[in-house]
Amino acid sequence: MLGKGLESLIPKKHHSASSGDVSNDPLGVAKEVKEELKKEEQDSPPKPFQSTPSGKAPSIEGPVFHIEVEKVTLNPYQPRTNFDEESLRELAASIREFGILQPLVVAKMEEETDLGTKVIYQLIAGQRRLMAAKLLGLATVPAIIRGFSKKNEVLEMAVTENIQRTDLNAIETARAYARLSDEFGVTQREIAQRLGKSRGVIANTLRLLELPSQIQEALSQGKINESQARLLLQVDDPQKQMEVFEQITSRNLSVREVKHKLKQLVEEKKDSLLQVDDLELRNIEKELSDFLGAPVKVEFSRGGGKITIHFYSPEEAMGIVQKIKPEER
Repeated sequence: MLGKGLESLIPKKHHSASSGDVSNDPLGVAKEVKEELKKEEQDSPPKPFQSTPSGKAPSIEGPVFHIEVEKVTLNPYQPRTNFDEESLRELAASIREFGILQPLVVAKMEEETDLGTKVIYQLIAGQRRLMAAKLLGLATVPAIIRGFSKKNEVLEMAVTENIQRTDLNAIETARAYARLSDEFGVTQREIAQRLGKSRGVIANTLRLLELPSQIQEALSQGKINESQARLLLQVDDPQKQMEVFEQITSRNLSVREVKHKLKQLVEEKKDSLLQVDDLELRNIEKELSDFLGAPVKVEFSRGGGKITIHFYSPEEAMGIVQKIKPEER
């Protein structure tokens, strides 16, 4: 396997190894292809991994090698789970005409077999490009190879770099955060530092995983947006939460309308509590009235209340006092 410099794959002025100088093309590049090329470039992390267990930050720069497609294994920690088939076909068409302009990023792995040591490459970034290459039946793909001493470093790197993509939905991002935390012991603060985000953003994103699976799936599919999902987290009652969710999807409620609906729920809950309190007061009044043999009025106010006992003669008052006053021994 021969190594090629980055310049041989991505020359200046968007010149690719297989397409010639695109900038000199009198017809120019079609708008659809330009957009797809932009997607293709965004398919890799926008910035390098900021931290590893060893404390060093590997660079995405380096020599580009052409490696066999069959030796590249998919990343089991790929956060994105939805790949649009039409988008992949468009990407494949772009690659057929212009080549793969952005190399994949892989980690070299060695496995011991009965026939000896087998070399494979663990994909870190570039799954869409790899899938498109397979659609085209390409034998090799350009890739930058990184070296790691431990397998878990490869997996942690793959999760962290893929999180930095801009096309992950909120649930995919939340699940990736959870994997870093649960499987690699990375704290929320460390995740925030690596990604240049606040700890609050990480915590709030992770909270989306507290939603029922049906709501998570709807968010993942774009049936509701992240703002609506965060509002649903404020509903404590699971039944009410699902009712509001169904109204969002069936009536296409806006964020403003969802907020108004939640306000109504709060008011209804207050009214319900007041009704329960009023019933309890009437029960207390009845018990006291039966015990004292006189009409009793119980009133609650903020932080306290009062009990009023009605009597109509001194003798009746003394009778009430005798009932309240403990017996002398």
